[in-house]
Amino acid sequence: MQIKVLSHYWHLPLVVLAAVHALSIVAVVALLSAVLRGGVHADQLLPTLGLATFILLVLSAFGVYSRRQRSRLPGMLMRIVLATFFSTAAVWVIHRLSAPLQGFPLIDAMLLAITCAIVLFLIWVVYSQFWPVDTFSKRILIFGSGAHAASIGNLRRRSDRRSFKLVGYFRAEGEAVNVPQELLVGGGRPLLDIVDELDVDEVVVAMDDRRRAFPVAALLECRLSGVDIIEITTFLERETGRVMLDVLHPSWLIFSEGFRRDMMRRITRRGFDLLAGAVLTLVTLPLMVLTWIAIKCEDGLGAPVIYKQQRVGMLDKPFNMLKMRSMRTDAEKDGVAQWARKDDDRMTRVGRVIRKIRIDELPQLWNVLRGDMSFVGPRPERPEFVSRLSATIPYYRERHWVKPGITGWAQICYPYGATEQDAIEKLHYDLYYVKNHNLFFDLMILLQTVEVVFWRKGAL
Repeated sequence: MQIKVLSHYWHLPLVVLAAVHALSIVAVVALLSAVLRGGVHADQLLPTLGLATFILLVLSAFGVYSRRQRSRLPGMLMRIVLATFFSTAAVWVIHRLSAPLQGFPLIDAMLLAITCAIVLFLIWVVYSQFWPVDTFSKRILIFGSGAHAASIGNLRRRSDRRSFKLVGYFRAEGEAVNVPQELLVGGGRPLLDIVDELDVDEVVVAMDDRRRAFPVAALLECRLSGVDIIEITTFLERETGRVMLDVLHPSWLIFSEGFRRDMMRRITRRGFDLLAGAVLTLVTLPLMVLTWIAIKCEDGLGAPVIYKQQRVGMLDKPFNMLKMRSMRTDAEKDGVAQWARKDDDRMTRVGRVIRKIRIDELPQLWNVLRGDMSFVGPRPERPEFVSRLSATIPYYRERHWVKPGITGWAQICYPYGATEQDAIEKLHYDLYYVKNHNLFFDLMILLQTVEVVFWRKGAL
């Protein structure tokens, strides 16, 4: 089951896991306080809640609560241990710098970190190994049997199918059959009877052509009996975090929630970009200077360090995006725009390093401060690619209704790719972001970007 909070869907079992983790951290602090200090004191409440919040944020940043997480036991143990020790060390430093809270010995902090790591990991093991798969899952019936209906059964990723259990397809009158015959239900019986018999929680309307014999009366009966009715595009958006092009109708874009651009949203977004951009520029300036020196040492004092490349921004407005140069100066000597490839032979030795750890993206902080870009948004593409992709991919230009970003929903959800098919897959995520973006969603994406950078994943 998915729950919607601040325009974004959350997987309920993972929300429960995070809540249990938070309670266990509070319990560990109380237990250690009772053992080491002879009791729990009132002045520990706020520091304990702060520690729990901090650990949960770092765990989220390391992908522990991600639906797309595929790490096995060793990988998850490393994530939890690193998150717990980093959070505890940060809280210990804050305690040492705060006069009323200096009584927090280092040995206590180490014991707290070790105990929390063990408890949190054991809880995750119990959750991953013994949590019933069908818990909180909705039993869904697909109304339709054509290509749109088949797209639900063809969802390949396990994370896209965790929140529901498909109980069957109810064939619409005169519709083709593109689904497994053994899953067809109905046999001429009323829809409501089938819904009651199969204990259906939700009916997904997935007819290929709704203009023909749309079952208004049958669906209304189900809705009045307490069964949820949902349209296939909204269903796939909820379950996959994408807006799927193959089932998308313009009317859905027009009448659906989202796509808001109110004044308060623009002010808070721009304020966050300016504040975070200024802080990160100051923090990363030494790293940019070292990178500048490394590029000069490899390519000579006369070699350029900053690389300017025209990209398409909000409302199709072109701008010059800045990057640390990671390729040879003659990378496009023939004048033909090329996508960067994995293990591209045009990259320099320094370039391979700075691309892996994303240092080459740091000059884009200036683009953020200037207002060309935001921290979060669809990745800006070159005009040549935009023209070509817009001619072949429907709704491609709709991704330009928001500012492009240094990171984004597509970058953390989809691996690196440089083909037209990759552009289509990333567009699914970009449209989801354009529809649902807000400051909270941006902060969540920034948090998850830590995992992309730290474990060298995604498509930044």
